[in-house]
Amino acid sequence: MPSTPPYRKKLIEVDLPLDAINKESSREKSIRHGHPSTLHLWWARRPLAACRAVIFASMVDDPSSCIDEYPDIESQNAKRQELHDLIEQLVKWENSNDENLLAQARREIAISVARSRDETAPEKPVEVLEYLRDNAPTVHDPFCGGGSIPLEAQRLGLKAVGTDLNPVAVLITKALIELPPKFANQPPINPDADPMGFTTGKGRNKQRIPWRGATGLADDIRYYGKWVRDVAFKRIEHHYPEVELPDGSKIPPIAWLWARTVRCSNPACAAHMPMLKSFKLSSRTNNRHWLKPVLNPTTREFDFEIQNHPQEIPDKGTVDRNGAVCLACGNSVDLPYIRDRVKSGYIGEQMIAAVVSYNRKKHFVIPDDEQKACGKNAKPIWRPRQQIAPTPKVSALSYGATNWHHLFSERQLLGLTTLSDAITTLRSELATRAPDDVYANALITYLAFALTRTTTRNCSYNRWDNTKDIVVGLFGRQAIPMIWDYAEANPFSNSNGSFTIAVEGIAKAIEKLPAEPALSVAHQADATTTSYPQIEPVIVTDPPYYDNISYADLSDFFYIWLRPLLRDIYPDMFSGILTPKSEELIVAPRFKDGRNRFEDGLSKALNAMQINSNVDIPSSIVYGYKQQEQRDGEQASTGWETMLNAVKNAGYEIVGTWPMRTELANRQNSLDTNSLASSVIIVIRPRSSDALTATRQLFLEELDTELPIALERLTRGGHIAPADLPQSAIGPGMEIYTKYSRVETISGDPVTVREALQQINRVIGEYMDQQEGELDSVSRFCVDWLKTHAYHAAPFGDAENIARAKNLSVSDIANIHDLINAERGTVQLAPISEYHPERKYPMTDITAWEGCMRMAFHLDTSRGPDAKGVPGCGEVGRRMAGGIDSAERLARILYNHYDNLNQPRNAYIYNQLVSEWQNILDEVQRPEERSLI
Repeated sequence: MPSTPPYRKKLIEVDLPLDAINKESSREKSIRHGHPSTLHLWWARRPLAACRAVIFASMVDDPSSCIDEYPDIESQNAKRQELHDLIEQLVKWENSNDENLLAQARREIAISVARSRDETAPEKPVEVLEYLRDNAPTVHDPFCGGGSIPLEAQRLGLKAVGTDLNPVAVLITKALIELPPKFANQPPINPDADPMGFTTGKGRNKQRIPWRGATGLADDIRYYGKWVRDVAFKRIEHHYPEVELPDGSKIPPIAWLWARTVRCSNPACAAHMPMLKSFKLSSRTNNRHWLKPVLNPTTREFDFEIQNHPQEIPDKGTVDRNGAVCLACGNSVDLPYIRDRVKSGYIGEQMIAAVVSYNRKKHFVIPDDEQKACGKNAKPIWRPRQQIAPTPKVSALSYGATNWHHLFSERQLLGLTTLSDAITTLRSELATRAPDDVYANALITYLAFALTRTTTRNCSYNRWDNTKDIVVGLFGRQAIPMIWDYAEANPFSNSNGSFTIAVEGIAKAIEKLPAEPALSVAHQADATTTSYPQIEPVIVTDPPYYDNISYADLSDFFYIWLRPLLRDIYPDMFSGILTPKSEELIVAPRFKDGRNRFEDGLSKALNAMQINSNVDIPSSIVYGYKQQEQRDGEQASTGWETMLNAVKNAGYEIVGTWPMRTELANRQNSLDTNSLASSVIIVIRPRSSDALTATRQLFLEELDTELPIALERLTRGGHIAPADLPQSAIGPGMEIYTKYSRVETISGDPVTVREALQQINRVIGEYMDQQEGELDSVSRFCVDWLKTHAYHAAPFGDAENIARAKNLSVSDIANIHDLINAERGTVQLAPISEYHPERKYPMTDITAWEGCMRMAFHLDTSRGPDAKGVPGCGEVGRRMAGGIDSAERLARILYNHYDNLNQPRNAYIYNQLVSEWQNILDEVQRPEERSLI
């Protein structure tokens, strides 16, 4: 048997308050004002709550490893609960800067560090911080990305190092952890600031607050951001004319709406077709407006009128993914024709509306000739001509947009380059006021971020969201899709998409950052070749997700604007024309044999981690990739297989796994795909040198025994969503596999990671089959009927055969439970749409099927006011005496059914239901004040 581990187990290896962490991680994604993620966009950024919890639990000893202090199970459980209670408070966003709470967390970490050094930890918060900086190991993230992990290590009082190959990622991390502490408690330098502090409140509540943390820096960002905006606007304000309102007054637009145009392929028509995804300008209940096209027979161009009669709004626009329809002659134009015209330069664009904001509402105005001319006649003196790297993530490449400046209109380029020039001009202004170049460079860095934040709503690939009446940011997905009708935000307004709003967002984020003096740094490095100058760091990292995100290709969108402003400040990071791509660790079309290249590179990175990392503290890897995906018509687990091979080959064993909710379930691409909302935290330690070899039979026996227990914990205890269950189950299964030095067949051949994953999927399938067997007989009938006939009518005899096998009759199901429609010799399942609140409840207990259908109805926002959301689900649950969990079980079964049929829209309904389950359970426990159904 292997010897006893020569280390104390950490809390992350034993138990975590997973529900609390997941709840706050999911909630955090909807928090915007002041959140560090608003400093600058980065893809797949991990929630701060999850990072904070992982780092804390990695640093703190589990009580079971401290027998001298906690000699029995009772005392160990009590201390563990105390640590859980602390984590539950620590992960809340509103507590992220609570110094009393952070002091408790730092003290617990210090106690564990001191325990390993046979020392006594100090008690005073200031002394604890000094002790951690002098004695605690550094936390290193070799794939720092958006900087969440180093930031949270620093918040917990630890030294942090963030490295990444991508210069944009490194700069974001620098701006989070390295720059603010340099100016901690420093007053602002702008002439309007009071060096003694800032004033808040009014009247008797008015008080002066000293400049603490990074508040002085934030004040300067606001002041000089306004300076830049004003200087730029003065230079080109004639390109942004105001709109005249009905009362004769004038107001600057907040946005303009444009449509690209292509000539109709019908020679007898040749009209300029406006490419509109929708005619709707606003679909808000109190502000419905739409565009009515009117053909000019002379020019063959369309003019538009603004209408507010919602009953007349056309159902769809003129263009979709298959092609377009000419409004003049009704001719259908296929996509290849449109693509060829666009590539050949035969494309126009037309301003169709200006958007203004007054009286707390958006108003739409048909642009006059001055508005149209100013929109088209701008002449920028500079444009980013770098080529867009060939990638499927940028759809515009297929339409001839080969260079980055092709993604911007002429006026957008003029506005952005003028703002950039104004930031450059600011340097001479700062020379007379800034204490040194270091501070001036920091201000230039943050204002450069304000510029790139502005670009995400000031390119010709921004959507107009007619449900919220806003310009949508470019990266709603991790790609740049083709947009035919786009919104141009006014960068000089005070609304969404403006430079002013970008500056304010950055200032608010800076104010919330930990800005105590620290020793944290970020620098550019390749994780496969990097050295670890710090002694035995703790590794917590979030490596690239196989082929999910083309980080370098997409970040060029920002790099082209940052480089002119920052190459003198950060010459090592911004010396290249574009971001490094040849060394990037992803699977992409530009790499031959991408899978093996990715696995080899990840193995090198993990080997470096294994050799250099702290031997007493486990490393943690955050990974989120769909466990099974369709590849060449077959189910595969390629992303996970390569990751797990790299872990095993680097000599690690998995000692813990925690599925954490790191995405919003209702984010944009969740609606059309079975998209993951969770990542798995893989906790790893170097495998023992005396680890045993196991037979395939032994491995399968342990898997069959232990994995169902873990699945029960994940589904009924952790409420892991069905889309996330397969990847969440990898951890417990691979813990068994990786603890052995080798798993082999009777003939001595190795059992590969691929086969181990296949066996894990087998156990998951058997577990789900067992779940179906636990349902009530009526619900099992409905499941069988759905799998056979969906919601279509089928012969009565078929239904009678299925019902009889379950000791039921069709008449009972139709008359007593009212779940099917049986008439004229056919039977048909009642669809979800029939489970509206007016549907009467049966006299008997609600079956799992009816409970699940009613809850699904309430969570479907397209059902209008009849759908009551989570409160409606809670009302249903209160009527399921003793059987509410069966509805969740059924939702998992139905998700798997639709997922296997590749019907993501239907699968999404049930994934959403399980995702909301904890909230539904909380609602069930509430006192029933009034009936919602």
